[in-house]
Amino acid sequence: MFAAERRQLILEMVRANGAVSLRELARVVQTSEVTVRRDVRALEAEGLLDRRHGGAVLPGGFTRESGFPQKSHLATAEKTAIADLAAGLVEEGEAIVVGAGTTTQELARRLARIPGLTVVTNSLLVAQALAHANRVEVVMTGGTLRGSNYALVGSGAEQSLQGLRVSRAFLSGSGLTAERGLSTSNMLSASVDRALVQAAAEVVVLADHTKLGADTMFQTVPTEFITRLVTDEPPAHDDRAGTELQALADQGVQIAVAGPSGHPVGGGEQVPGRGERRRDVPLPAPRRGQVTGQTAAALRSAGLGQDPSAGAERAARVADLRRR
Repeated sequence: MFAAERRQLILEMVRANGAVSLRELARVVQTSEVTVRRDVRALEAEGLLDRRHGGAVLPGGFTRESGFPQKSHLATAEKTAIADLAAGLVEEGEAIVVGAGTTTQELARRLARIPGLTVVTNSLLVAQALAHANRVEVVMTGGTLRGSNYALVGSGAEQSLQGLRVSRAFLSGSGLTAERGLSTSNMLSASVDRALVQAAAEVVVLADHTKLGADTMFQTVPTEFITRLVTDEPPAHDDRAGTELQALADQGVQIAVAGPSGHPVGGGEQVPGRGERRRDVPLPAPRRGQVTGQTAAALRSAGLGQDPSAGAERAARVADLRRR
């Protein structure tokens, strides 16, 4: 394994677990603890993780957020595949909102090819990706520029979203769990993302597998209000991400898993786009303690393992939230 591959895997393990010992890192990447210690030292110098005695942890715990330069180099192939798959959800002539983030920036580059769109965003990077797109109208919120992620935040951004109504919101974040939903490390970013959610009939979360099971400081979207998750297939060793996917599906979230080429994993159809019939994409292979693939598919087709009345109750809760 090359050094770059080792360090990417180390980052993914720390992102998934919060803290990992040098011994465990060495076992997974199949090298010596001396080599892993050197890799951890290099990643710390880039601000991507913190060293602790005998291991590595997330930088700053719940209170610190990586800047755009660090985020843009994490899971780049996975973000590209997720963006390819998510773009198939968008139809010609739709009005949508797109939040800030490196994954949503990748999505915006693909939306530039869909005519007749209206895209509302608080992200300078999303707006830049769409700036020269033919027949795509970009509407930016007001607000104060937050330089670490090139996003507009604050009361100006939130007020500009009042009274807005669109079909879908596409959001990313710092962490996603079945228990708490989508979360982020910054209070101002979380507040604007909540305003974006209020404007949309459906919420689509874009999150690569390193964010699954990670829980950060400020909740953005509770699980019950997430319509769909578009993610990539977790590595075979990442039991935590696989378990979290199953738990999200059990709570009613539709799961679309992108393969390396941007097509869904498991032989399902491409996430439907313009004029296509929608069909859920299968979850990745089950891990220890999970239901079998056949059982999981049966549960999803029958309402993702919930009581038949759960869908109606969830819709009622959403409608009540919108009325407020």
